[in-house]
Amino acid sequence: MGIQIMSDEIKLSVAELQNRVEAAFNKAGLNSVQAGALARVITAGERDNCKSHGIYRIDGALRTVQAKKVDPQAVPEISDNERPAIVRVNANGGFANAAFELGLPHLVEKTKKNGLAALIINNCTHFSALWPEVEALTDHGLSGMAMCPSYSTVVPAGGTKPLLGTNPFAFGWPRENKSPYVFDFATSVAARGEIEIYRRAGKQLPEGWAIDSDGNPTTDPDAALAGAMLPFGEHKGSAISTMIELMAGIMIGDLTSKEALDFLGTTSLAPNHGELILAFCPEAFSGSRRGNALAAAEVFFQSIVDQGSRLPSQRRYIAREQANQNGIFLSKQEFEQLEKQQELGLDSIN
Repeated sequence: MGIQIMSDEIKLSVAELQNRVEAAFNKAGLNSVQAGALARVITAGERDNCKSHGIYRIDGALRTVQAKKVDPQAVPEISDNERPAIVRVNANGGFANAAFELGLPHLVEKTKKNGLAALIINNCTHFSALWPEVEALTDHGLSGMAMCPSYSTVVPAGGTKPLLGTNPFAFGWPRENKSPYVFDFATSVAARGEIEIYRRAGKQLPEGWAIDSDGNPTTDPDAALAGAMLPFGEHKGSAISTMIELMAGIMIGDLTSKEALDFLGTTSLAPNHGELILAFCPEAFSGSRRGNALAAAEVFFQSIVDQGSRLPSQRRYIAREQANQNGIFLSKQEFEQLEKQQELGLDSIN
């Protein structure tokens, strides 16, 4: 398919977009380990029509490299693989994606052997969504959860100052011959990237998303970015976010969201902290009590669909199928920016 230039947009194959994104990161000085991992996850976001985690993220990654807050030449390494159910990967100051790709086969092996296992990623710069991690587990017939802090841009329920991160949480369940059951959400009302997209589009935010620096409700994206976001579900989202700070920050010996922001000194760069991925083998947990766990799950899923409800990620899977068949469409502005990043690398940053 390659590239097709149309009147107001550019069509690229999934492979072509991935090659171009990887080339942009190579030009910016990233080694093949880092550039390849980032290109794969960015292309997946664009392919699945998750624009807030697609090529929009390249600029932020380049800025983080330019600020020397991430090592573009980092090579992750297994730092602890001796415990029966724990794999620990030191990202060595690089992006989390490359560290995850290194740790994944070890996590899968330990999970199938023990029934459950955990992958701990330390000393990384987090990048993109968490659904690629849990989908990677479902590809191996495993269920999984992934979570991480961010930087403190969210107020705890009843608070007035940012302390928590957007603290995403993702879950995946494998399905035979079907796309997996996956959800991935920020524990804030909206992901910070969504507010940034509203700002770039010159649009006001929905009410109830954020407060300004004085603690007053606001729909102005600039005021929201200078102030704080609200947790979803008030005290419920706040409690889940706090759990993530404890488990994926303090428990794994890494940074909380406040500490990550103190390290960076800004919210304009990708945050440095850790990540926790938990994996489960459904067959090991169910044993022979109810027969095939995946088959039982399908009966449950069908009961949801029969009520007219939509399973999460279905729109993403439809977009993925369309992109794989028909290509990915970028606006001319997006394509020109990507070409600029390919040509100039770090010098493409305004």
